Amino acid sequence: MEAKHQLKRDSETRKVLLSFAKSIQERDIVTYEHSRRVAIYTRRLARYLGWSRREAHDLALAALVHDLGKTWIGNDILNKSAALSEEERRQMEQHPIIGARILIGCDIHPFYVETVLHHHEAWDGHGYPAGLSGEDIPLSARILTVADVYDVLTSQRPYKAPLSKDAARERILQASGASFDPVIVRAFLHLVDSTPNFTVKQHLCAFPTREIVPSLPRKTFQAGF
Repeated sequence: MEAKHQLKRDSETRKVLLSFAKSIQERDIVTYEHSRRVAIYTRRLARYLGWSRREAHDLALAALVHDLGKTWIGNDILNKSAALSEEERRQMEQHPIIGARILIGCDIHPFYVETVLHHHEAWDGHGYPAGLSGEDIPLSARILTVADVYDVLTSQRPYKAPLSKDAARERILQASGASFDPVIVRAFLHLVDSTPNFTVKQHLCAFPTREIVPSLPRKTFQAGF
């Protein structure tokens, strides 16, 4: 009976998270598409690190709503092509807290809440919102952070042109031990180097109704690093 109850709760959680992802898509297609690509990278990385398919899928769901809080940020800040002012940056840095509060209000499992809340923390403690460092940062958030930054670097934004895979790879490597967990970086860069056409193309697409992110061939996740 307890197992059946848990399955029902998990199913309800997924429905709520997918409804939030839908709301992100309707509010800001650019943020949604970014989140969708990050979900793909995050799932690949989690599988490589030994997470089960179920665990990796759950992390991909968290990635899909990691920027939920941005739906409460004004378009004048979200779409600004110039550098943000200090006040605008403070507002933008509230989005992990806003997203986490929304999830808490819907009684979403703490795994998703802490992943969304801490995806802008840094390995050396200079991130936000809590200034956590090292292994005090939840592993799920450490994985998501690397995937998130890779997509930002390789995507067109109002304020920047996309970097090549090699240039993005170098930026992430340089930030290993500062912004990122070195173990996560090593795993991620191995995937970048060993997976043909690793970077997901930037384009607009319909909201997925069944499968959120495609799986890579199993052998991809069996290589050492």
